[in-house]
Amino acid sequence: MNLNQVTVPSVNVEESIKFYEKLGLKLIVRSLPKYARFECPDGDSTFSIHKVDCLPEGDGMYVYFEDDKLDDLVIKLEADGFIFDELPENKSWLWREARLKDPDGNQIILFNAGKNRKNPPWRVN
Repeated sequence: MNLNQVTVPSVNVEESIKFYEKLGLKLIVRSLPKYARFECPDGDSTFSIHKVDCLPEGDGMYVYFEDDKLDDLVIKLEADGFIFDELPENKSWLWREARLKDPDGNQIILFNAGKNRKNPPWRVN
């Protein structure tokens, strides 16, 4: 089994398309006003947005995008006008993360974990 895609809710798919293209994803399906799908720049995973009338309450979705040059990416995105809730910092779970929200409040975590992404010291054998 392999993860194909993650889909997040949006009240304004067109606005979200702009955000995710600017973030670096490649738009491959535009079915306005209800749906959009993107390719990630690395690997085979895809990411999509679907139209909802109202967003879920609470924390919402958490979506993680990995980049080997996290700090450089954050500097570039800040120069492009992105506002981060957290700038890159080393976490106790051995990942380096930066956090921001998409236009619908979904949590976007940009990270670099290296070998610790799948093989942290506490991994279950």
